[in-house]
Amino acid sequence: MTPQNYYARRTVWCRQRVDLGLLLELVRVERRYQPRLGGRKLYHLIAPELRAAGVKLGRDRFFEELGRAGLLVERKRAPWPRTTRFDANLPVFKNLIKRRKVDGPNQVWVADITYIRTREMFLYLSLLTDQWSRKIVGYHLGETLAAQHTLQALAMALKGLKDSVGLIHHSDRGCQYASHEYVQAARQAKIRMSMTEQNHCGENALAERMNGILKQEYGLDETFDGNPEARRATREGVHLYNTRRPHTCLGLQTPEEAHGHGSKN
Repeated sequence: MTPQNYYARRTVWCRQRVDLGLLLELVRVERRYQPRLGGRKLYHLIAPELRAAGVKLGRDRFFEELGRAGLLVERKRAPWPRTTRFDANLPVFKNLIKRRKVDGPNQVWVADITYIRTREMFLYLSLLTDQWSRKIVGYHLGETLAAQHTLQALAMALKGLKDSVGLIHHSDRGCQYASHEYVQAARQAKIRMSMTEQNHCGENALAERMNGILKQEYGLDETFDGNPEARRATREGVHLYNTRRPHTCLGLQTPEEAHGHGSKN
């Protein structure tokens, strides 16, 4: 094998290992809340997130990797007939922002998580964006999908908040935002929780758009050498977006200017 072929294969191997790491992390997160969920349903749930992260993985390969990791669910017969019971461990909230108009900052924050690729692993970027000013008010880059990382993004946003009266926090129904720790932190800050109900992407369109802007315009869709490079690029990207990117809908103000002035004009 030539050196060129060796390094080319090594690059492929590294990418496959990173992709597998994301797959297993997504599966483990879902398994915490639905430990007996079948493989087909599990694949249906996480396939959109894999595609969004650029991971190409068919269903057959999905089952193979789950088998190797010991994450396939074995069939077992119940010792007696059981009726279906609803497990209300995690809260679900109504969509409070549907057809709601905002006319200033800190009325609605939208939340989402996206993926940042490095040569060694995926990192998970939690974002909180003000719906009106388009400012990223809080963010955190974590190494897992644990709720503690979304909580740190929320903590950053709360540091810059003077008045939370009437503020709504809107997100999809991800377990991070529905976790008791996250909901408690929001309630302690007197923030009302809101979640998507049917069309998750359509009902959280701004949050989805923010992911695209940071990746397409500020280089966060690259494969970084390591975590320090990814964290530095994230800090720089968020800072440039907030302070230098004019928005037509804001009268060509930057998000930082609009958020501070509280007016589009």
